[in-house]
Amino acid sequence: MGVKLAYSTWGEGPRPLVLLHGFTGNRTSFDHLRPLLGSSVRAIAVDLPGHGETPLPTKPGREGFLETVDALVALLDELELPSVDLLGYSQGARVALAAAVRAPQRLGRLILESGSPGLHRRQERAARRESDTQLASFLRTRGVDAFVERWEALPLFEGLRNLPAPQAESLRERRLTCTVEGLAGALACLGTGEQPDFWPALHRQRVPTLLLTGEKDTKFTELARKMASELPVVWRHAFTGCGHAPHLEAPEAYAGEVLSFLRTPWYEAPPFESPTDTIHT
Repeated sequence: MGVKLAYSTWGEGPRPLVLLHGFTGNRTSFDHLRPLLGSSVRAIAVDLPGHGETPLPTKPGREGFLETVDALVALLDELELPSVDLLGYSQGARVALAAAVRAPQRLGRLILESGSPGLHRRQERAARRESDTQLASFLRTRGVDAFVERWEALPLFEGLRNLPAPQAESLRERRLTCTVEGLAGALACLGTGEQPDFWPALHRQRVPTLLLTGEKDTKFTELARKMASELPVVWRHAFTGCGHAPHLEAPEAYAGEVLSFLRTPWYEAPPFESPTDTIHT
């Protein structure tokens, strides 16, 4: 039957908005946005496999990644939602993009924060899998506390080191609730090395898409620029002074961009004709 995703809901708005957290997060990762988004959306916050209350997929590797995407679509069926808006951060953004590729008819709009369409070359994917295997080995040897210390020290998360104390403590507590097997298993099935390469599919997408990054996160801002050159119906925004996690580093500005995008009147996207369609950035 596949993995079943745990979730919770909040908000009083008319628009169903599914929220997918990043690695070491859980469905509470966007709770600080409730006062900013809750009157406009009906949020469905999901625990991705290996996090919170969601178990790991029944299949390993790439098949586990695709099983996760299928589980997300199954959740929409369970909730009787023919179409939703979908927002994902980092790991969650990669799963969200996969859902747009595999089931575009189920999505109204797509918001990807610090996401990637995957790796082009087989050697790159193999190298990333080896790196994630080493991380999993460190987890099993040293435990979650030591892993979180190592994870938070990565240059990628420099922007999170200036969070207000209550927010920083909440982030640390959330990470420390993770388990060794959950995180290690997530690395093995949701890591970038296991993700299919979705670059070739981007030019066929017609789901209106917003790409969000922090300007200090040069790697993912450049990835967003390249994605915007491939996606026919796309906007992008880089938050000034932010790194990899603008939803935490600049929540008010982040919520403003999300709501502006969701509220913009739209039309039914035209069928695919050629890769020369207009690009909005």
